Amino acid sequence: MHKVLIIEDEESIRGFLNINFKMHNFLVIEAGSGEEGISKARIEHPDIVILDVMLPGIDGFQVCETLRKELSDIGIIMLTAKGQDIDKIQGLEMGADDYVVKPFNPMELILRAKSLLRRVRDKADQVQSENLIYGPFVIDPYSLKVSKNNVELSLTPTEFHLLKLFIENPGRAFSRNELLDIVWGNDFVGDHKIVDVNIRRLRVKIEDKDSDGLFIETVWGTGYRWRKE
Repeated sequence: MHKVLIIEDEESIRGFLNINFKMHNFLVIEAGSGEEGISKARIEHPDIVILDVMLPGIDGFQVCETLRKELSDIGIIMLTAKGQDIDKIQGLEMGADDYVVKPFNPMELILRAKSLLRRVRDKADQVQSENLIYGPFVIDPYSLKVSKNNVELSLTPTEFHLLKLFIENPGRAFSRNELLDIVWGNDFVGDHKIVDVNIRRLRVKIEDKDSDGLFIETVWGTGYRWRKE
């Protein structure tokens, strides 16, 4: 059973989400503040975190940044206010995997969570796979770990799957729609900003300092590709 942590200060919304996630066989943990959410995440290590931006005390952005640093393998979906594009971008920049705009359909959030779980994956269900080696990179599909020049990189589940897809297909140009379908899933409902922000985050983590698209190239008007050696 997958575990979801709901960090939301409005009790009515927490209760509503609790019921809906339990109906879809999730084990639900609740927190009413950012501080409580971080504490419970450290203890429970959930698979997915549903995180509201507007929280008493430390806000959702700070919570997201803390969780991403300490628990890089969990999935984070942020709840943002309607029309606040800056919240969406800032949340993604802080390390969120996805966002849902309030007011939202609970089924959409459930589908987003399930799509994210496919990227996070349950290691116990996986078969041991051989490491994928490309240049300075070594990818371990079983542990979802990546190293560059023998130094482990701290990647989110989404960043991991983007990198793995690129390395498995060097030289192939992927459109943003293709990346959304392959990495986020065919049932993902959202815009292309989430692709661009994740690529930007991935580049910061894997590119050499001062390099200009040494590994991930922008294909103008289309999307991105991994530069062949």
